[in-house]
Amino acid sequence: MEESAIYKSDFTILAGHEILKSTGGALIMGSADRVFHGVSTDSRDVSEGNLFIPLKGERFDGHDFLGVAMRGGAAGFLIQRELLNNEEFKDLTVIRVEDTLRALGDIAHFWREKFSFPVIAITGSSGKTTTKEMVACIAGLTKKVLRTEGNFNNLIGLPLTIFRMNDQHDLAILEMGTNTPGEIGKLTRIAEPDIGLITNIGPAHLEGLKSLDLIREEKGDLFQNMRRRGIAIINRDDDEVNILDSRRQGRRMTFGIEKDADISAENISTRGERGVSFTLKIDGIGRELTMAVVGRHNIYNALAAAASCRALGIEHQIICRGLSSFRPIPGRMKVHRLKNGAFLIDDTYNANPASVREALKTLKWLKEDHNSTVIMADMLELGEKVEEMHEYIGSLMAETGVGNIFLRGNFPRVTARGAVKRGFSGNLFFYETPEEVVAYLQSSLKKGDWILVKGSRKMKMEEITGEIIRAFGVMEGCCC
Repeated sequence: MEESAIYKSDFTILAGHEILKSTGGALIMGSADRVFHGVSTDSRDVSEGNLFIPLKGERFDGHDFLGVAMRGGAAGFLIQRELLNNEEFKDLTVIRVEDTLRALGDIAHFWREKFSFPVIAITGSSGKTTTKEMVACIAGLTKKVLRTEGNFNNLIGLPLTIFRMNDQHDLAILEMGTNTPGEIGKLTRIAEPDIGLITNIGPAHLEGLKSLDLIREEKGDLFQNMRRRGIAIINRDDDEVNILDSRRQGRRMTFGIEKDADISAENISTRGERGVSFTLKIDGIGRELTMAVVGRHNIYNALAAAASCRALGIEHQIICRGLSSFRPIPGRMKVHRLKNGAFLIDDTYNANPASVREALKTLKWLKEDHNSTVIMADMLELGEKVEEMHEYIGSLMAETGVGNIFLRGNFPRVTARGAVKRGFSGNLFFYETPEEVVAYLQSSLKKGDWILVKGSRKMKMEEITGEIIRAFGVMEGCCC
């Protein structure tokens, strides 16, 4: 595992005998009565009293940095290979296990079971982070909430988030990501959630998960492995989620727009760059609310959050208050009004076919009769479907009525082919640098025009939005 300073937790207090019990490890040296204050997987960021757990990755093996961890204040190690210099570490407690990554999860599960407050687990092909933040915004009005920060949604980050649990919390909201079979099952068994939500199921991470059927089964492991008496949150408008629901025995709460559901939205109207308004119906009772988000998919995220909070017993009016106060996360459909009167949609955090489709739908909804520009780079982790998916997105761009398309990466010509096949007749550019895009926009962008910037995380599309904002400036107080 590559060393990363973000993977660290100083909130946990565990004794050596608890580590041995939870992992089935063997005490190599030191005392089982040793008390550890926190856990770290990064030797560069160890604090005094930490248990250091070295992880093996593609480029680094944490076992090579035991000395660094000791000098940083580590009180002990959890290792999976031979300790080469026992004398150097004679004052520490050292426990050996078969697999340190699995042991990290075992210890986190042991820690999670110390607390009785509810845990919500959220997964899905898109909308996980936004929905998580919406849930936190609602629940945070009445509860002390622990939630996943940043990209702590994998087999390292989720355990370290769990280690931050303490007696002051009333609720934990955990995001779960996956790109290979079996991850969601492992994460769910570690977290043992009381409420499980799958936002939606679509073509994402096809490189590891191969097909939509396998994606559905992978996401479905959340429902299969959560607490038996827990509540599954079901997206009634998602056919793949409904397949999973048909197999589940247990309590559920549903949300949707098109089909009957416990939580639904009616009278949806756009307020342009300022957001949306709709009637939030819970158990047949409606309340009007306005949200500073754009796009129908964000209404689904809001309904998912509302259903999760209703499952906690939170009142309708509190749910509406929380959703009304929510503000978009940078990089996730955040709208900036430029000083020349045009609009920039920053959706640069990541991209898969489902999220790009929703972004394009939103662009079409917002731009009305004005001109629009899409600036896009590759969608990654699509495996054998990569060309098919890029051509599909190109066709959607044409259907959206986009005037300008800027493309870069390994598959721009495939995307362009899809657009041309669908009848695109606007301006098509293959670009290399943000400066090329900005130069064109400076000569053509008009008041009321819209720009959408989108691409997978590794494509660094935030550099484009940064250059556009620097070139045109942003109207203060006009961000959705």
